[in-house]
Amino acid sequence: MDGDVFFPSFYNAKSSSDLEKPVLSYYFNRAELFQCSSLLDFAVRGGDHVAMPRIALLQSKTFSCKQEALDHHVHLIRAAAGDGAQIIATQELFLTPYFCTKQDPAHFDLADPLPGPVTERLSALAGDLGVVIIASLFEHRGPGLYHNTAAVFDADGTMLGLYRKAHIPQDPAFEEKFYFTPGDSGWPVWDTRFGKIGVLICWDQWYPEAARLMALGGAQVLIYPTAIGWLPEEKPTLGNAQHTAWETVQRGHAVANGCYLAAINRVGHQGETEFWGQSFIANPYGEIVAKASIDQEEIIHHELDYAAIDEFRKIWPFFRDRRIDAYSEILKRWRD
Repeated sequence: MDGDVFFPSFYNAKSSSDLEKPVLSYYFNRAELFQCSSLLDFAVRGGDHVAMPRIALLQSKTFSCKQEALDHHVHLIRAAAGDGAQIIATQELFLTPYFCTKQDPAHFDLADPLPGPVTERLSALAGDLGVVIIASLFEHRGPGLYHNTAAVFDADGTMLGLYRKAHIPQDPAFEEKFYFTPGDSGWPVWDTRFGKIGVLICWDQWYPEAARLMALGGAQVLIYPTAIGWLPEEKPTLGNAQHTAWETVQRGHAVANGCYLAAINRVGHQGETEFWGQSFIANPYGEIVAKASIDQEEIIHHELDYAAIDEFRKIWPFFRDRRIDAYSEILKRWRD
């Protein structure tokens, strides 16, 4: 197991009797050792959140239909949970192709009501495995009203709510304004069993304001389901620069807000777009601590050391030194 702390799986307890079973729990990172009399005792000692939960990012591909995509991702979620993951996140629009490469009204039929059958299945899965799931979906909210939406499920199976993508791009092969209404869900931070999570989606990742608002709401990790890639006419001259910009801006969000950041991309092709994969996790210093390949489906993991966030924010107290009295013009479109 990577990381320097072992925690028992008290979150997988199925009944109150399970919580009374004896278990040993060891902390090695501060040379401390203690024995808990039961899983319930461990939960009490551990506080509201596990101190170092394991996150898993599901970098995957496009499937022939939504049912195949859902069944495959259920398999991936179970595999990640079996490997110790407690927070599991999908790529953007994981049930469908990235259909936004062109404008086609037929693609609206790919959307799902939320909540609905898809969220019911994911909710049951989260509760069964005792994990937090972040699932990026295409939401049909009302007549002619559609969102690019992430659903968040806590480890007891409760759907905590929805985040609707706030920033909607319009670029060649990324025709999202045709499909998605800008989100009106604000900047919720989900207080899950395994930490406080801020969820943003793809184009949101270019906006420091969104990351800052999530961090100010208490987020310990920012999670960005994503679908981004190269166009063939741009890749030879701009491909490396585009990927570097995408990765760097998000690493900057981790540093500026003193938190972890996880970006989950897809792989493969949609039309002429080549998705560049390379999903990654960055720590509060912006260091990449886990990274996926360019073109392979895979699951990447990392333990999130929440104590390190507190230490980072004490050493670099960016929140303390913000000049909130001097930023009123940030609310303007432009400083004319």
